[in-house]
Amino acid sequence: MPPTDPQELIRPNIMRIKPYRPGKPIEEVERELGISGIIKLASNENPLGPSPLAIEAMEQAVRETRLYPDNDCFYLTRDLAEHLQVPPERIVVGRGSDEILHNIGLAFLRPGDEVIVPDHMFTVYECTGHLMDATLVEVPLKDHTYDLAAMAERFSERTKVVFIANPNNPTGTSVGRGEVERFLEAMPSHAIAVFDEAYYEYVDDPDYAQTLGYVGGDKHVIVLRTFSKIYALAGLRVGYGIATPEIAAHLQRVREPFNVTNVTQAAARASLRDPGQVERSRKVNAEGKAYLYREFERLGLPYVPTQANFILVDVKRDCLPVFRGLLERGVIVRSGDVFDYPTHVRVTIGTQEENERFIAALEQCLA
Repeated sequence: MPPTDPQELIRPNIMRIKPYRPGKPIEEVERELGISGIIKLASNENPLGPSPLAIEAMEQAVRETRLYPDNDCFYLTRDLAEHLQVPPERIVVGRGSDEILHNIGLAFLRPGDEVIVPDHMFTVYECTGHLMDATLVEVPLKDHTYDLAAMAERFSERTKVVFIANPNNPTGTSVGRGEVERFLEAMPSHAIAVFDEAYYEYVDDPDYAQTLGYVGGDKHVIVLRTFSKIYALAGLRVGYGIATPEIAAHLQRVREPFNVTNVTQAAARASLRDPGQVERSRKVNAEGKAYLYREFERLGLPYVPTQANFILVDVKRDCLPVFRGLLERGVIVRSGDVFDYPTHVRVTIGTQEENERFIAALEQCLA
């Protein structure tokens, strides 16, 4: 008797999950097009790379990879606690903040619970909701920004989790202190607000909401941050969450054992010891942002002002031919169709040399 068709075995809600489409890796473009010297401005990676202290720490730690890592990330947790000035029992470390997003779903979502998200969202929010057979409540962005007032109007008895990327990916916009406070005031006590702050260190808006102050207040709040962006450890996968000790303990229950390698823990700890890493990266990003703004204005291309290390720019035509044209010229960006922006591309802010090469290639494509 032949085995049952796997289609009949799978949970129906899994079929609603869209496979994640990352930015094309350099090696893939080299294979496909047979070209070299490619630059990647697709995945919001830090062009400066990790701190020299982190590289040194990795070289030392790799000699001990025969041993399992510290399951509790004891020293990294305490370093983060000191860095953030919060008690260590409020911190959860994950294999990237993506894993913690996934674990929030595992720990708190039941079938039929509602998850409030924007209509243009980071894919993992959607995946987390569908994985747990929850109901996604999508609220349109307003001027490319989270409309927290409209999201608050969608609260119901079934609302369990609200995902708020601040700054938002893929638009780069952020919400301010007053908006966040009014939103939390309206949020029901049975809901959890998850502030995904992967790009927190790049923000220069003085009105930006400092959400750590809301953790432990009269509403359930989880704040997520990462070492992937400004600390340039994307390839190691390490992020962390800050929550009340009770919520953190529940997230620890569903965490996979040994989820963060010893090399990764060493690199993250060393990164925190190099205060220059953040300032160097912020400076390059600010200079690159100003340059790209000027060039987009010169080319007559509307763009979304960003609080992150990427810019969503309207190329005023189908983005896919532009995306392919840039690939052929050795520049990888992200096509906007992935995010339901069919005339946009999202470009990571690189070094000045990379930014200039991108603009030159873009001009050729548009011509």
